Amino acid sequence: MSARPALTRDRIVEAAVTVADRGGLGAVSMRSVGREVGAEAMSLYHHLRGKEELLDALADWAFSRIRLPRPDQPWRVAMRTRAASARAVLFAHPWALGLLESRRHPGPALLHHHDAVIGCLRDAGFPVRLAAHAYSVLDAYVYGFVLTELNLPMEAGEDAQEFAEGLALAAEDYPHLVEMMTEQISGGTYDYADEFDYGLDLVLDGLEERLSATARVDG
Repeated sequence: MSARPALTRDRIVEAAVTVADRGGLGAVSMRSVGREVGAEAMSLYHHLRGKEELLDALADWAFSRIRLPRPDQPWRVAMRTRAASARAVLFAHPWALGLLESRRHPGPALLHHHDAVIGCLRDAGFPVRLAAHAYSVLDAYVYGFVLTELNLPMEAGEDAQEFAEGLALAAEDYPHLVEMMTEQISGGTYDYADEFDYGLDLVLDGLEERLSATARVDG
């Protein structure tokens, strides 16, 4: 029989990710993670002070998976790439949605991520206040989109047209809603996921306009 791998902080965090992926954040406890890693819960306390530190580590784990801006990227490309990466990570690990910005003791990956995003915007000429606004609105858009995407009411294998037909809405009662659904969804090609890039462009266009206005005022 092969020896069990040594218990480490990284193994504990990976086990916590597995537990959270399977049962949500509410399923994560020192006991459940101990079972996942094949150790008594008390053994985990040699590596983590308790559940709150474990949650800090989970938030850090999630941030470490989101792609950082590269120094050679224009700010708009960097923000688009980061937003797409964040969406992918959060869709794959929905438990992270309520965790990313909730920690009073953020880890190094989380802090480095924030610093890199702010640095990218500042290097592009964003004043501090506008950089803060940009970061906030981009994250609000990504987090909100993923939350909606995860909770769409379609059944497995059901497309948007089938869902709309099942609602059987009367045009005389909901004329604008029926008009939009007819134009957007009919034909079976509509996919809500396609809205992400369009909405992100709206946000980035607005930020670009604000940045240009700031430059004109400063100039």
